[in-house]
This record gives sequence, C-alpha cells and structure tokens, in this order.
Amino acid sequence: MAIKLFNYQLAALEKMSTGCILCGGVGSGKSLTSLAYYYLQNGGDIKSLSGGKYVNMKKPKDLYIITTARKRDTLEWDGELIPFLMSKHSDVTFYKNQKVVIDSWNNIVKYAQVKDSFFIFDEQRVIGSGSWVKAFLKIARNNDWVLLSATPGDTWQDYIPVFIANGFYKNRTEFDKQHIIYSRFSKFPKVDRYINTGRLVRLRNKILINMDFQRQTISHHEDVYTDYDTVKYKEIGKSRWDPYKKEPITNAGGLCYVWRKAVNLDTSRELAVLEIFRKHPRVIIFYNFDYELEVLRNLNYGPDVEIAEWNGHKHQPLPEGRSWVYLVQYTAGCEGWNCIKTDTIIFYSQNYSYKVMIQAAGRIDRLNTPYTDLWYYHIKSHSGIDQAINKALKSKKNFNETKYINGR
Repeated sequence: MAIKLFNYQLAALEKMSTGCILCGGVGSGKSLTSLAYYYLQNGGDIKSLSGGKYVNMKKPKDLYIITTARKRDTLEWDGELIPFLMSKHSDVTFYKNQKVVIDSWNNIVKYAQVKDSFFIFDEQRVIGSGSWVKAFLKIARNNDWVLLSATPGDTWQDYIPVFIANGFYKNRTEFDKQHIIYSRFSKFPKVDRYINTGRLVRLRNKILINMDFQRQTISHHEDVYTDYDTVKYKEIGKSRWDPYKKEPITNAGGLCYVWRKAVNLDTSRELAVLEIFRKHPRVIIFYNFDYELEVLRNLNYGPDVEIAEWNGHKHQPLPEGRSWVYLVQYTAGCEGWNCIKTDTIIFYSQNYSYKVMIQAAGRIDRLNTPYTDLWYYHIKSHSGIDQAINKALKSKKNFNETKYINGR
C-alpha cells in the first residue's frame, strides 16, 4: 500500500521537531502526518511519502499513541498504521523488534516510566496540573514526542505544560512569576492580565506547526428557528420554580437548565428534525441532555430507519443501511471518530462550548469524504437563553451561565 501525503502535509513535516504541536483543523490528516514524522525520524525515506517505493525503517523506536478512548476502541489509529507496515499486533507487524501501543488518555499514567520511545499525543488534553499533566511531563523528559490538536489553546495558561515539557520554564511557578498578574480582588486565583507576552508569542510560534489545509468541501450552516412556550419560560424566570421536579431553582446553572428544557421540549423542534430528515435520509444528530435523547429515540422517522446511539450508556457503531439516524451526545462523541457516509448533521440543541461545536461539525468534514456540500442544521429558538448561547458561540467563546444570569 503506497503512502501518499498532500503537499501541505509534506510542508508541515519539514517544520516538525520533537516537542511540537501539530495544529490542523478537524479532518486535516494530522494522524497520518504524525506517523510520517515518526517514520522519517526512524530511518524512513521522504520519497516513500509521495507514492514512491516503501523504504524500511531501521531499528524503529517503540511507538506509543495516546488518544481518546473512542479512537482506540474504533481502531482508527490501527488503520493509519497499515501503510507504514506497523501494527500493535506482533503477529502481523513487519517490525518484530518494535512495540506499538495505542491507549486512551485515561491510562496515560501507566506509561509514565517509559523511556527511549516515541509518543504521539492525540487530541490536546494536557491542560491544568492534574495527573495527566504530571504523567505527560515525565514522559516528555525521557522520550521523543509530538502533540496533535485542532484547537491548541485559548489562553496562555493552556500552553504552560507544553512550554515546561520543552524546557522553556522549570515549572508552573516560574511561568507565573514571569507572565501572570493575578487579580487582587478575587477570592480565588484569577488572571488579571499577562505580561511579557512577546516572549510567549515567540515560544508558541517555535513549537506550533500549522497545517495549511485547504478544504475541498463547502459547509452550509443553516439556523432553523422553532417555537417555545413564552408564558412558561417567563414564569420560570419570575418564580425560580422547576415545574418538572416541583422544587425551587437555587442557582444560575439550575435556572438555565430548566429554561433550556422548556425550550428544547417544544414539539416544533421535533417537527423540525423530521422535516430535515425527509430531505436527508442519513443524519447524525447531536444533543446535550438525556430528555432530548428520549425525544429523539421516539420520533417517527418512518419504516426501515435504523437508529443507533453513542453516549455514556451506549457505544453503538454507525448504522450501515440506506436510511439511518445516529444520536450522539456532545460530551461523549464530539471527537475521536469520523463519518463519510452522510453529508448532514443536525444540532438538536447548542452546546455551551465553541470548541465542542467545532469538533462535532468536523465529524463529517474529512479529507476522504465523497461529498462536496456538507449540511449543518442548528435548531434553536428566539428565547433569551438560546440567543445568549448563540451570541457566545458566534463570538468564538463559551457560554457562561453565571455571567448571563448576573448580567440580565
């Protein structure tokens, strides 16, 4: 099997080095590019990556791929390894003296003692200072590594673990002293501003490798507005009473949740889904809450329509028939898998996170999709809560419940 990389992937390869962040949009081919980098670092030939004859690696290092649980379980990385004649299974790999491990971020601590190997960290998870970050830093000290990300960081704090792993700072304390001014009026550590950002920009540019990926697909995002019970909505805000649980609403999160439930359960939203489905007989539907799942499960999509789910309870594969509905909960399934069997995603409700929405949309926008036009239907209402979430997402920000309630 020939390895054929696009020009933008080959250009990224020339800039890569151990400790870099390979940054490319969802579906840009970061996985294949990272394996190509490993291949070159272990004696492979650049000509082999342009469709030429495969040149064997010489004594390749053990390869560890830390990815999402879903990518591990759906064997996505296993498929990417095949053109390089590699496998995690010793009986089929060409390189009998090489170990290949594919595991999830949940198990990264297991590999903290590994040395003299090569790590690919897939889907950025090294933010903060928890056990995953501690294990990552230990691994980075003793191994070669690259990190793959579609959205590498929103704030400078997101880059701290990677900066430390590259030796730019000894620890988080040194970074804080050089770059962070904390607010004096906050009860908890809150960044007021960053200083000496010129150096931060230089360091980020040193390790961030952007893949100049020009998509061949055309994305069509359509807002589908539905009705809602304005009387119930106003009464919930006025009384702070949950009509579903029959109890008082005690905080901002609870109020936003009940508002959203009142809006999302309106039957007009169900009709909107069915109307879209009539035009697109194979759809992925993203949702947030269990009550939405119950609605979507029980819609009358018609005869011979296969329904499958991916959420915290069920991990069913994509349907294979001519007409199907795949119900995916945002948190469980916004990343780590792809689908080229449909051109349509319905967002039954909006997620609070801009990154999550981008990741979810990318499930069908892949390099090898046979479709040119991709359709995204965003179902929403003119309610205050929906419009506030929509405004935050359009500004490429996350929606903040407390800030919204206090600012009303």
